[in-house]
Amino acid sequence: MRLSHLLRHCSVGAIVRDGDRLMVVPDISRWDKPGDHDSRELSYVDQVRHVLGIAQALRTPPVATEKPDGEWTGWIPVQRFPLWTRCTRCDLLRRAPWRQSDEMRCDKAGCDGALEQVPWVLIHERGYLADVPWHAVAHVGATRPAQRECEWRDEDAYLRIKREDRRVACDDCDASNELPRRFPYPTGAWQQPWFQETPPPLDEPAWLVEINDVRVHSTDTPTALVIPPESRVQRGSVVDRLYGNTSRRRSIKSSANGLQRRSELRKAATEYRCTIEEVEQALEKIENGYPSYGRQLEERELADGEYQALCTVIPDLREDEDFVTRHYTEDDWQALRLSLDPRSFEQQVAAMVDRVVGVRKLKEVMVLTGFRRGGYTEQPPTPPDLTGHSSWLPAIELFGEGVFFTFDEKLLQRWEQEQAVRARAREFEQRHHHQHDLNRADLQITPRFLMCHTLAHLLIRRLEAEAGYPAASLKERIYTTSSSATMAGVLIYVAVADEQGSMGGLMEQAHPDKFLRLLMAACEAAQWCSLDPVCGAQSGHGPHQLNRAACHACALVPETSCVYGNVLLDRVFVRGDDADLPAIWTYAGVAD
Repeated sequence: MRLSHLLRHCSVGAIVRDGDRLMVVPDISRWDKPGDHDSRELSYVDQVRHVLGIAQALRTPPVATEKPDGEWTGWIPVQRFPLWTRCTRCDLLRRAPWRQSDEMRCDKAGCDGALEQVPWVLIHERGYLADVPWHAVAHVGATRPAQRECEWRDEDAYLRIKREDRRVACDDCDASNELPRRFPYPTGAWQQPWFQETPPPLDEPAWLVEINDVRVHSTDTPTALVIPPESRVQRGSVVDRLYGNTSRRRSIKSSANGLQRRSELRKAATEYRCTIEEVEQALEKIENGYPSYGRQLEERELADGEYQALCTVIPDLREDEDFVTRHYTEDDWQALRLSLDPRSFEQQVAAMVDRVVGVRKLKEVMVLTGFRRGGYTEQPPTPPDLTGHSSWLPAIELFGEGVFFTFDEKLLQRWEQEQAVRARAREFEQRHHHQHDLNRADLQITPRFLMCHTLAHLLIRRLEAEAGYPAASLKERIYTTSSSATMAGVLIYVAVADEQGSMGGLMEQAHPDKFLRLLMAACEAAQWCSLDPVCGAQSGHGPHQLNRAACHACALVPETSCVYGNVLLDRVFVRGDDADLPAIWTYAGVAD
């Protein structure tokens, strides 16, 4: 599978399908140890680890590799789960029949039906996963003595389940029950199918759900962009190679005398095909804090650093750096604005934008920090290593390009002063606050966030036709939430696990002529939806009523494109309404 899938919907704790088999992926303590496979530690990610609050090293997941002796390493073991199977012909349940035979056929006389794994499991909000105790479910609330005395048997098939009516029955005592929504987590069951630890007493019952239910598994995979100074390192240089070779640096540093140190320096110079003086210069740079060169990591939020890096003109950029931008603001964008009719729609839309930046190259780091069951709850995520002994977390590097722009702050402040804008945003904030499965402490629901988020979706839909990328491959980063800075910016980008992932079509859309046409098309799309007036008049729909004037015909995008789960969208924050809220572009040129 793709590495990006291994960090998300096929990661630790996920139930994955391979043909007709269902399997669960164990935690990283069961994976091959780093060094035993084609895995590497990510370098120059200290800022990423700092802003994401990660102390462990970041390593790429195992990749299967064939050794010279023909042996393979780098496999991630999986375990067949659920253990229970159901006969597609007679509905009888059997537990782990593959332990006796690989044929997976019903052994009841005259049946010979195919066996398939049952599609139901038990999940708990604390992250636990277990097989459904089918005997207990069938006999719950038993009234007759024969039903109360019926005992569970592992070796015989005596339980039946019909998928159509979701009912499990016992052939021995005629007990039967419909599948409940919730059921007590079995006493003595393991926390995970592969982890032989029993959970402590649980106050809340578990959920009985189908394996394809979104509550079965969701991941915490925070991402961050690699920005200066770490994006500016010169790959392949002596200092770069020496920085990544800790054993070589340790050998030089631990030299007993000058003669031995000279010998170690000579070995390094031979290996790197350089002079001893160049090795010594590289060592001095590393000792001075390379690549930050003595600069301390700032105690700032993730959005602050990325926003400042995107807004700042970086001098002496090289094409081999990991963060390459081109700023159009000072010359091209301002010249375009001056050429427009002051009373035109084009001028109003252009006046909304303060800065336009084409991101020619970017690198995003995605880290698997844990997984959840039962949706987004107040429970902390289950870590990728259940034993707590691993010193690393799985992470991958994604490469791509993008378009970044910021809004005129004075225009936004005038717009945000409108009572109708604040009241409409307050409704979203109250609904979001009361939904624990969606509530994120790091997200501030403000008018500018709702406007930027909705406009980003409208742009993604337009870019699908203009930039040559499918909408599912485009992503958004909204810069409005910060406790220490005032921001209003949007980055739309593509990032894939391949350095050749950028085709240039997206970055080209940052050119002022193209970007203005793109922005105008998005603003025009905000004014009308093919499902209006129904869409525009919505008082709330979608998950927990967290969308209003936004639907699949106008503002929703593929789930992979939206970090907020396709909620908190409302075209009214862009186009206004017919009552007391004008469109945001009409505030351009309005006096303070």
